[in-house]
This record gives sequence, C-alpha cells and structure tokens, in this order.
Amino acid sequence: MIIIPARLNSSRFENKILVDIMGLPMVVRTAKQVSKLDRVVIATDSQEVVDIVKSYGFDAIITSSNHQSGTDRINEAVNLLGLSEDEVIVNVQADEPFIEEEVVQAVINRVKQVKENNEEVMIVSCFKEISSEHADDPNLVKVVIDENSNAIYFSRAKIPYHRDHFKSASYLGHLGIYGFTKKSLNKFCQLSLSKLENIEKLEQLRALDNGYNIAMVKVDSKSFGIDTEVDLKNALKIFLK
Repeated sequence: MIIIPARLNSSRFENKILVDIMGLPMVVRTAKQVSKLDRVVIATDSQEVVDIVKSYGFDAIITSSNHQSGTDRINEAVNLLGLSEDEVIVNVQADEPFIEEEVVQAVINRVKQVKENNEEVMIVSCFKEISSEHADDPNLVKVVIDENSNAIYFSRAKIPYHRDHFKSASYLGHLGIYGFTKKSLNKFCQLSLSKLENIEKLEQLRALDNGYNIAMVKVDSKSFGIDTEVDLKNALKIFLK
C-alpha cells in the first residue's frame, strides 16, 4: 500500500499540498502519479484535505495533528487500517507531484527483497546522482552510502567533503520515498526522537541513530520535493517544457 502523509500547514509554503499543479491540487497530482502501482491512501490531519482527495476518487484517513513526522502519521494510518504485519508500506511525500512510477516501484521491489531474504534492514529508500551545484542546496538532502548500499549518514550539508575540491565531483541526493513492512514501520515509530534527527530535522536519522540499517536504491529521477514557492516555479519550468 502507498500512503501519502499530507499535513496541511507548512512553515515555508502555506497550504502547499493544495496548490495547483497542472490543474490538480498537489497532493492529488502526487497520488495520481503512483496510483497504478498499488492502492493509495492519503493520511492527513485536515478534513478539508480528506474532502478534496475523495472528490478525486482517492481514499483518505484522518490522523492526529500532533505527529512530529510524516512517518509517524502513516504509522497511525496503517494501524487504523488494520493491515497485516508483513504488508509492504511505501511512504510517498505529498510534495512530490512529479515522482516517477519507476522510482516508487524500485523501492517496493527492494522491500520485498529485504522481506524474502530476512535482511537486517528497517527502511528502504532511494537516491540519485546530483551535481556539486545542486548539492549546495540545504533543502536537497545528501546521503553517503557504504559498500553494501546501506546509508551511513544523511545531511543537509554538502557531504562527503571533497578535500581536493574536484569541480566535477558528484553527490548522492536523497529522494524522500520510504519503504517498510508494517512491522518495521511500527518498530521505527516506537523509537524516541533522536538527537541527530532533531538537529538536521531529518526523520530517517532516527533509525541510524539507533543502529538500524537503511537500504538505499539508486534511481534515475528528475523529480524533487516542493519545499518552497521557488521550488514550485523551478519544477514547473522543468516539467512543463
């Protein structure tokens, strides 16, 4: 199941999940992008969002307004929905209206592989190669991975630091798509808010801080999250060519 956490209020871009994207509210556009892959449910704290997404034929569920992260929100949703422990759950951010099906499918496939092989992995996510210039943007999260393609660290800072200052150096940009089983999702949300998570404001660091693995999948994608009005303008320039 694909669950889209959709908190209405945003400190950097008011009501961004309802802004128009090519004739549809952003959260609806995101849902349509992935609707062919599996059942999609929007988890939100807003009755307005529920009413809007249902008018477009999508399922929605009301969750608490007190959640600290989108993953905590989808955890409440999967428990309310009564899903089985081994159900594959994919968290697609509401501000990813241009996310490609292939990216989400790659995460789904890797979660299934983790489950079948009983790997010690809590979360599956994905990354793409980005330029040094793009890596300067703190809104675009960077990830460093080990030889087994597990995440070592995520940061808004430009990591790793290239000591020789290669102009052609490339970086790994994190895409905020997360795959779990219901069991691993519940376990993640039982962990306390971590120190690094609070510093960087990156919820995935909660897992690393507590010694759990995050398996990373390399993907090709032009998509990026819409955090600001500037992001939206840039995205429309790219995708409306």
